[in-house]
Amino acid sequence: MTGPKALDTPHTPTRILAPEFRTATVGIVLTITLVAFEGMSVAVIMPTVAKELNALNLYGISISAFLIASLFANVVAGLWSDRRGYALPFLAGVVLFVAGMALAGAAQSAVLFLVARAVQGLGAGASIVALLVMIARVYPSGLRPKVFAAVSAAWVVPAMVGPAVAGFVAGHWGWRYVFFGIIPLVVPALAMLVPALRMPSSSEAAPSQGPRSRPLAMTLAATATAGGAGALLHGADRLHVDVVPAAVETVAGLAFLVYGLYRLLPPRALRFGRGLATTVLMRGFFSAAFFGVNSFIPLALEEVKGFDPSYAGIALTTGAIGWSTGSYLQSRQEGEAYKRIRLGAGCVTVAILICVLCVLPGVTGWIAVPAWIVAGFGMGFGMTTVSVTALKQSPVNEQGANSAALSVTDMLGSALSVGIGGALVNLIGHAPAQISTGFVVISFLMAAIALSATALAGRTR
Repeated sequence: MTGPKALDTPHTPTRILAPEFRTATVGIVLTITLVAFEGMSVAVIMPTVAKELNALNLYGISISAFLIASLFANVVAGLWSDRRGYALPFLAGVVLFVAGMALAGAAQSAVLFLVARAVQGLGAGASIVALLVMIARVYPSGLRPKVFAAVSAAWVVPAMVGPAVAGFVAGHWGWRYVFFGIIPLVVPALAMLVPALRMPSSSEAAPSQGPRSRPLAMTLAATATAGGAGALLHGADRLHVDVVPAAVETVAGLAFLVYGLYRLLPPRALRFGRGLATTVLMRGFFSAAFFGVNSFIPLALEEVKGFDPSYAGIALTTGAIGWSTGSYLQSRQEGEAYKRIRLGAGCVTVAILICVLCVLPGVTGWIAVPAWIVAGFGMGFGMTTVSVTALKQSPVNEQGANSAALSVTDMLGSALSVGIGGALVNLIGHAPAQISTGFVVISFLMAAIALSATALAGRTR
């Protein structure tokens, strides 16, 4: 007599490609793929861009402009998503991203190109935060780990083919067509996501009344955080040139940064409070440790070991494969999340310490390849768990604010670690032996950050 009960049992989808989620999932993955492809391509074409626009230092500045603009957009879009829903922030982000690519492709001066990169950053930051909120609102909690695994996997193909495709397009038609060529691909992604933007939420959210629900205060906090990060990095990079003014700028930037973070992050985050507070900070620890070394591996292999640029990038490609594998495996794991976070951080720590060997005399530089597969695995396994856990710990009406907080710590972690690493390289020197020393110093610093994440993982419970 179980027939009627079975018929009355509500349908719970077990696959992210089930009919009700198919277009949403494909649209999300395609959108992330396009953002990732653009990011991977810029590194390849920047030398050509800098030469044509007569701005040799454009590469570093363009990355900073993109990240800082993204950071600001994360906060505004997260707040907007909590108050008005995620549809409009996502659409606005896509429009800004496309406009930024069009401006970059048409840029005739360094200033206009930097403005274009900032517009792209605003669009990417807004759209990605809106997608995170969409995942939290539309998909049942049991499917979210699989969605995040798919999002991580969306970075693999751009990491493997993006640089080669960008180099081919730039060599045959010009670097401008790298930007122009992505624009038409946005149309199918947007077409797939429009129905998902109308899907009913799996849970209703009352408007948040907390301190992170005040538009003016949060906008000022985002401005302070972005401006403080920029001032801190600019000052740190000039410490070896003009000590006193650079030190003043660095301290002032740090003060603004702390002020902004205190208001942008969940309560007690800066004191590593248990639960959501530390979970959000974990994302920054992972990003700082991984990208703080990842950005300097090609430099070390080319300048110290004499690798060709195409070979030096292999380690980064294999890291993306490891990341995808780790994300997939975490989606199939059960048990306490803090243990998965600890395992991921431990893998990153060990991988960084192994990677130090790649610049030592008598040791092949190819050791960076297996080391970075392990590092990528740790990032996919641990960082994806952090995202899933943070959304699970968030009240429904604060999922936008906490998704923004995750992105803020993510971008700050990578931006600060790469910026400080660059300052250390400039301080130590650019000769091969000095770059080797700088890489070792940077790696030990980032390994300490990853080890700290291992120790703090228990506080995410």
